[in-house]
Formats: sequence, structure tokens, C-alpha cells
Amino acid sequence: MQVSAKSDYAVRALCVLAAAWTDGGGCSVKAADIAAAQQIPRTFLDQILVDLRRAGIVESVRGPAGGHRLARPPYAVTVADVVRVADGPLALVHGHRPEEISYLGAAERLQDVWVAVRAGLRQVLEHTTLEQVVSGALPEQVTGLSGDPRSWTSVWPKKA
Repeated sequence: MQVSAKSDYAVRALCVLAAAWTDGGGCSVKAADIAAAQQIPRTFLDQILVDLRRAGIVESVRGPAGGHRLARPPYAVTVADVVRVADGPLALVHGHRPEEISYLGAAERLQDVWVAVRAGLRQVLEHTTLEQVVSGALPEQVTGLSGDPRSWTSVWPKKA
């Protein structure tokens, strides 16, 4: 799986808003400040914020102290929620959900592989909230995998 720039920028922008959150809704943050803090191109960020607002994850605040803020608490927004807004379903094969495709002959069990890939993504992304990312209190699904030195290599080392 490749994480798109749009998903990466969306999660990073929301981490800024999650960090600004306080009980009762949090402070609003101007798009220019989010863009500067995360080095996100402003025009790209503006479109991402529109998509996140339409999805009910972000609210726009008008006025001199205006900007953007989370529409719900950071503990109630998962990374999966954000990725789905930015890019759609977590795992597609040629634009189709894995359960919608089938293979013949020697590749017949490949569908199981793609379904398992999606399940693995869900295990991490659906169980990781913005609050956990910002606080550094990541769930075991994340720390267990990221704590394994093999996870930091581009190719999983083969057993001897």
C-alpha cells in the first residue's frame, strides 16, 4: 500500500487541530498556520480541509479568530476515518473491493491475500486515533509492529 500525499497531509493537518483541542471544542487554527506548521502546500491543504469539513471531521470558524477545528474530540477520529475521506476505501484492487473480485486457477487464493491486507490495515488504522498520535500513546497494534527492527527495512529479512 502506498500512502498518498493527500492522506498524509490530511492526517498531519488534523494532528495540528487535535493538539489545539481542549474540552468543549478546542481552539480554531488558521489554514496558513496549519500549512506552515506541517509544511503542506496551502492550496492543497485548502481542498483537503473542504473534504474534511464535508465529511463532518472539521468545522470552519468565521471571524477574526476563525480558522478550523475538529468537529468531534480527537479520541473519536481514527486515522482510518481520515484516509477514507482523503482517498476512499483502504484497500482496492484495480479499483474494486477485494471481496468483489475472484481469480482462477493458480491465483485462486489471491483474493484471500488482498482481504488479509485490508484487514491488517484496518487493525492499525481503525484502532489509532488522532489523540493517540498526538499524545504518543499509540496502541499496541502500532507499537508492536513499529518496535520490530524488521519493520524499518524495505524488505523483510528471510529466515536463515
